[in-house]
Amino acid sequence: MVSKRRRLESENKENMTEDAFEIMKQPLSKLAKKSHDAHEVEENGSVFVRLLKTSGLTLKTGENQNQLGVDQIIFQRKLFQALRKHPSYPKVIEEFVNGLESYVEDCDSLRNCLLSCERLQDEEASTGAFYSKSLIKLLLGIDILQPAIIKMLFEKVPQFLFENESSDGINMSRLIINQLKWLDRIVDSKDLTTQMMQLISVAPVNLQHDFITSLPEILGDSQHANVGKELSTLMMQNTSLTVPILDVFSSLRLDPNFLSEIRQLVMGKLSSVRLEDLPVIVKFILHSVTDTTSLEVISELREKLNVQHFILPSQVQASQSKLKSKGRASSSGNQENSDKDSIILIFDVIKSAIRYEKTVSEAWIKAIEHIESAAEHKALDVAMLLIIYSTSTQTKKGIEKVLRNKIQSGCIREQLLDSTFSTHYLVLKDICPSILLLAQTLFHSQDQRIILFGSLLYKCAFKFFDTYCQQEVVGALGTHICSGNEAEVDAALDVLLELTVLNPSAMRLNAVFVKGILDYLENMSPQQIRKIFCILSTLAFSQQPGTSNHIQDEMHLVIRKQLSSTVFKYKLIGIIGAVTMAGIMAEDRSVPSNSTQRRADLSSEQSTQVTSLLQLVHSCTEHSPWASSLYYDEFANLIQERKLAPKTLEWVGQTIFNDFQDAFVVDLCAVPEGDFPFAVKALYGLEDYNTQDGIVINLLPLFFQEFAEDVSQVTSQESRQKSMSPLCLASHFRLLRLCVARQHNGNLDEIDGLLDCPLFLPDLEPGEKLESMSTKERSLMCSLTFLTFNWFREVVNAFCQQTSPEMKGKVLSRLKDLVELQEILEKYLAAIPDYAPPFANVDLDTLDVIPWSSSAVSTRQRNKGKGGRKQKANGSKASSTEALPTEDTSECDAGPCGRSQADKESTAKEGKTFVSLQNYRAFFRELDIEVFSILHSGLVTKFILNTEMHTEATEVVQLGPAELLFLLEDLSQKLENILTPSFVKRICFLKNKGSRNVGFSHLRQRSVQDIVHCVVQLLTPMCNHLENIHNYFQCLGAENLSVDDKPGAEAQEHTMSSCYQKLLQIFYTLFAWKGFTHYSNHHLLRSALEVLTSRLKQMDQEQPLEELVSQSFSYLQNFHHSIPSFQCGLYLLRLLMSILEKSAAPAQKKGTLASLAKQFLCHSWPRAEKEKSTSFNDHLHDMLCIYLEHTDNVLKAIEEIAGVGVPELVNAARDAPSSTFPTLTRHSFVIFFRVMMAELEKTVKGLQAGTAADSQQVHEEKLLHWNMAVRDFSILINLMKVFDSYPVLHACLKYGRHFVEAFLKQCMPLLDFSFRKHREDVLSLLETLQLNTRLLHHLCGHSKIHQDTRLTKHVPLLKKSLELLVCRVKAMLVLNNCREAFWLGTLKNRDLQGEEIVSQCPSSPESTSVDSGDGITTHGSRSRATEDQEDEASDGQKDQDNDESDDSSD
Repeated sequence: MVSKRRRLESENKENMTEDAFEIMKQPLSKLAKKSHDAHEVEENGSVFVRLLKTSGLTLKTGENQNQLGVDQIIFQRKLFQALRKHPSYPKVIEEFVNGLESYVEDCDSLRNCLLSCERLQDEEASTGAFYSKSLIKLLLGIDILQPAIIKMLFEKVPQFLFENESSDGINMSRLIINQLKWLDRIVDSKDLTTQMMQLISVAPVNLQHDFITSLPEILGDSQHANVGKELSTLMMQNTSLTVPILDVFSSLRLDPNFLSEIRQLVMGKLSSVRLEDLPVIVKFILHSVTDTTSLEVISELREKLNVQHFILPSQVQASQSKLKSKGRASSSGNQENSDKDSIILIFDVIKSAIRYEKTVSEAWIKAIEHIESAAEHKALDVAMLLIIYSTSTQTKKGIEKVLRNKIQSGCIREQLLDSTFSTHYLVLKDICPSILLLAQTLFHSQDQRIILFGSLLYKCAFKFFDTYCQQEVVGALGTHICSGNEAEVDAALDVLLELTVLNPSAMRLNAVFVKGILDYLENMSPQQIRKIFCILSTLAFSQQPGTSNHIQDEMHLVIRKQLSSTVFKYKLIGIIGAVTMAGIMAEDRSVPSNSTQRRADLSSEQSTQVTSLLQLVHSCTEHSPWASSLYYDEFANLIQERKLAPKTLEWVGQTIFNDFQDAFVVDLCAVPEGDFPFAVKALYGLEDYNTQDGIVINLLPLFFQEFAEDVSQVTSQESRQKSMSPLCLASHFRLLRLCVARQHNGNLDEIDGLLDCPLFLPDLEPGEKLESMSTKERSLMCSLTFLTFNWFREVVNAFCQQTSPEMKGKVLSRLKDLVELQEILEKYLAAIPDYAPPFANVDLDTLDVIPWSSSAVSTRQRNKGKGGRKQKANGSKASSTEALPTEDTSECDAGPCGRSQADKESTAKEGKTFVSLQNYRAFFRELDIEVFSILHSGLVTKFILNTEMHTEATEVVQLGPAELLFLLEDLSQKLENILTPSFVKRICFLKNKGSRNVGFSHLRQRSVQDIVHCVVQLLTPMCNHLENIHNYFQCLGAENLSVDDKPGAEAQEHTMSSCYQKLLQIFYTLFAWKGFTHYSNHHLLRSALEVLTSRLKQMDQEQPLEELVSQSFSYLQNFHHSIPSFQCGLYLLRLLMSILEKSAAPAQKKGTLASLAKQFLCHSWPRAEKEKSTSFNDHLHDMLCIYLEHTDNVLKAIEEIAGVGVPELVNAARDAPSSTFPTLTRHSFVIFFRVMMAELEKTVKGLQAGTAADSQQVHEEKLLHWNMAVRDFSILINLMKVFDSYPVLHACLKYGRHFVEAFLKQCMPLLDFSFRKHREDVLSLLETLQLNTRLLHHLCGHSKIHQDTRLTKHVPLLKKSLELLVCRVKAMLVLNNCREAFWLGTLKNRDLQGEEIVSQCPSSPESTSVDSGDGITTHGSRSRATEDQEDEASDGQKDQDNDESDDSSD
């Protein structure tokens, strides 16, 4: 940079002296012209002076400029002619030069000759030129004078080399060398080059830089090569001249090989040069890049170019300079600014090269793309990707692809991105719009890892850039939040929330953008609404007093407006917002000790605000069970997530405790009052109480009070009594137990009586009295069962983590009660098909889903017998307990959801109706993830106490199969919801996107990593259960028990099989989680694999990941011996495949997977006949695909199934399966056939045609593969004669065309250059294929006869492929000089059985027909292709749409 700066200075001085000197001296020159003093003119009689004067130039003495009276070109021509016509020519030249030398002996005269001449005024006006050359420059333009004058100049230069600049800033050495620049012609360029290089070698360093940088302006092109070599030698001798020499190299025309050598020399020194020299060096390297060397050069440059070690010390220095004196700080600040300028110049050079040299940008992208290890990636790589993205519009898609691949492979991580922005923020802040555009593009991805990277871009931009960029970041995030895409909204809200917590002062400046999001709350999920209110509340109630009052006021206004809304949905939004804001206000923050008193005052004021806000919410919700339930659940979630101030928590706890006790708890001795249709008893108590002691939940009296009211009389919830609704029992208890747990550090002794206390209920077991009950009585009993069921679920939630054996035993007892109630519910629901249960979970997801189902199913069924009365939009209300506020029915109706008609019931042969409780998930209280700690339980001793609290008896309780299945089913559903990507889980049309999250609201409030960590902790007990079930089935198989041998064994076996399946399903869902690929979750994967590995061997030290994967695979593989059902086998295979995905060499275990899959396909499953359903067909399809995808020889496997298994099926009895493949039956044949055809097509597409240059052995191997493929195709196509159902024919048409097309593309080129050496093999192959194409032709005719549009739409495309095959075979024979082997006939149209289709016979009696049996000639050297003569024009006009659309099976 020093050299560049000096060069600029010298050029400026030259311009000043040569271009602008006349203007600066203009007043003096004009005065001189007016005075015309005689003594200022040089008057002597020398040839030099006389010739100049006659040519039009007058020499001046002193500091006056020489005057030029004519145009410069005229002067040079006159002087040249005067010299040539002089009588003493050429001696006059020597005299002229001697005169010049004598004249310039005086320094002032030399200075005048080197400075520009003065033009006379009239001449100036006539020419319009304002620039005049110096006398020396004019003389150098005359060829006969040039060599002598150059020699004179180089003799003069050494006199001034070591002199300082004069007072007017003119350096004589530079001024002399400047005369040699931009000469129109150089007479002796070689001599000039030699003298210049000699001068450079002896000049001081400061002048060396200027002389070197002047070389391109002095020398001609012919001397560039010689100068380059001498400069390279000089550079190796004197490294301080590297920068000016490289700067010159960029302007010289040099040989590419020479530049390559210089580049390698410079690249070796790149890491040791000064920062201010780097821009010139990088510029030279990038300008010397060629197409062939670009990738190699850029790869080496990115390795050697390390700007980071220049920046970090400067930042440390800047922080330290604040502690030093002002002078020293100023000095360090100047140095830091210089470093920053140099870095900016470096990237300007790079950006310029990228913008104008496509080769450079492409090479840089490839160099980064070829880096495999995450440790090898540098901050410069990420910065360059961002710079190229902003600079080149053509490479945006390529940059996005590279970034996606790097993110998915874990190469670019958060730490690297943060380092990139902290190191290169000076450069990146200029491309902030492009960075935000890239982040916006990444946000549209479906991969969570890519969305996370987009979030990191937003966070880094906000953290490192200025206020304007921060505003753009918040605006962009607001756009994502309002987009409606669930993944985008969640990611953007997470970013905003994190920015608010980390930098609230900067976020407050952009609060107006965040407040605008409140207009879009209606379409958001509850969790998203919580985050928005959390962001705004954090900004409003920050610790800086008086800075955010306007935000507080607007928050209060918005929440009050929503709470008082008549639209129930907005009221729920208001409840969520109010509770979230109260949590932020009442949060227990740590404060410094010196502000304790001030904090206490603030806490008192905020405590009053919190209390008044919660009282407002309570008053707005107390008349609506729905609103009250949501309020309690929201408050419970708040207490679970945040640590509230002790004063607030104490007030809330006491209030909730009193309200719950007054509303729901009565003494056991109290006699329920009321006219109940059933006898009321205190049921489900776990202790034997005296009639005088104990408490009981007053469920039936409270519920019957609401149930007895007529629905038509209830127009509003406000008409109800002020007593608490029993519908809020579970949610109120959840809030109570979390308050108690938070106050007592998890100890629930204060409310442990609620675990074993009974409930006032009738006998819920229906028995035989169910048929005699009225519809209203059935609804009452079913609703009570639902409420009891949900009460016990919340009780289990509350006490599942208590450590005492007594409490554990009671929790297991409640779990058994849940299983019993589940069976009772199934009986009631089967008897009341149009029943709508009482709500359990209230949130916006429930509102979006439940009314549609209710109105679509329940109302339709109920109105069947009412004369076709018009359905109402508000859905069904089975009882008054489900009635909602009717201020706005269209919005407030949140009636419960029934099941879809298809899934609601299934009738067995006996006529009994069975109901699946999976369809009622929205009506069950959600189990917390902590509940599954019960899986750790073994045998628990439960103590039964007498009235004097002495142990009366002991009872051993353990987790039974039914209770285990209950827990595993719930855990499986949770993992399926939280770990399966949202774009995989398809949502039916008309169903809201929120329906997927109904029943998982608490789960969705926890992070995915937290859930995975909890499940990993459960792997050990789940492995214990898996091994116990494995042992059970092994013993069962050894004993060979039947149902007759042991009554009830079938039911127990079915339960154990279901547990087995759920355990494998949970393991598969866990290990198939895509989040394991992210580097931040690698420790979770390792922990999970270590648990599985520890089941095989004890680990003394940390194992490598590959070893853990191998041992885990071996552990899980051992369970295949005891697989009880086909579905369990499929989940085991999927689990093993997901484990193998974590391996670096998964191909080693592919054979094991294929062997297991074949073993399951060849196994005779005992309940296979009962599994003849759509789900079984899907499982069979997946199993067969796994087998064929992992087997070593797909063609051989297909031939085994089609050539062995299918003939066995054809020859077997009607309902008997194949003996080799028992899963192959007449019902499942379609699945086998379709999968085999698809895999055959995939396999032949992967067979490469090869080239003629390949060896003969390669050709023979490829021909062998194609022979096997055509043989398999022939076997499969001929099966349509036996199995002629639509799915089989459709598969033949679809995959038959694909096979023919693959044969044309992949096999025909192989036959072209294999025909001469393998003539017989090729002809045999074509003859076999010809027979199959005839069958396809018959299938086309069959489709037209039956006029099945599902089949006929494939006919034109298939016909086209068959015609192309005929032409291609003919071309192959012509190419190999065997045209006589081809002849063309007319094929008769026949059906599948070979019968001629009379209606499609040719009308001309003379036409020749070829019978399908005579298609092959007897000569081995002949091959024949046939085509249909029938006009297919009408078919050609039909819609040739994609044949992937209708793949349905009968």
